[in-house]
Amino acid sequence: MSIIVANILLSGDNAVVIALASRNLPPVQQKKAIFWGSAAAIILRVILTITAVALLKLPYLKIVGGILLLYIGIQLLADSNVEEDMKAESSIWAAIRTILIADLVMSLDNVLAVAAAAQNGPEETRLLLLIIGLAMSIPLIVFGSAMLLKIMERFPIIITFGAGLLGFLAGGMLVDDPAIKDIIQKTLGNAKLAFEVVGVALVILAGTFMKKRKAGKHSH
Repeated sequence: MSIIVANILLSGDNAVVIALASRNLPPVQQKKAIFWGSAAAIILRVILTITAVALLKLPYLKIVGGILLLYIGIQLLADSNVEEDMKAESSIWAAIRTILIADLVMSLDNVLAVAAAAQNGPEETRLLLLIIGLAMSIPLIVFGSAMLLKIMERFPIIITFGAGLLGFLAGGMLVDDPAIKDIIQKTLGNAKLAFEVVGVALVILAGTFMKKRKAGKHSH
């Protein structure tokens, strides 16, 4: 469920990129561009995520990944729109290329969140959980993105929930890093839940503060 929720909530920006990149194409070509652009991006994202899960077993990488995940969660809540400058393309292959490049650039959040969520599963079933979670979320991402964006606009609490989930995953990722796991256990005992709660609080508080600050600048 963590894999599915993280993947869906973090795919709003990717969905907007797909729509913007293909909006100048004829309707038939639009559907083809969306399908092939999404398919190529999803395949590359699966490869990146599997690689990330393997890399997160190395010392210090979970610390880096956890910090990046905290940053991504804060940015998600602060509601920064990185896709505003995306240009519309006039040919199907140009649109697919734009979708693919933009999706890869913006897939860091998805890859880290899904890899972190997969780390919470049993050792022998992590890859299976990863594949199932990604497979279940793909149709929801491709076909439900526009609806999800509208729901997020109407119920902003969903964005807060998604950001909090990233903070939760980040806290668990940090405390599980092989470089510091034993030290933390000796010093604090089983402190994973405490780190996860701190991660949630940090993301929500910092993200809310940044959102209010941006709103204040915009009003001025």
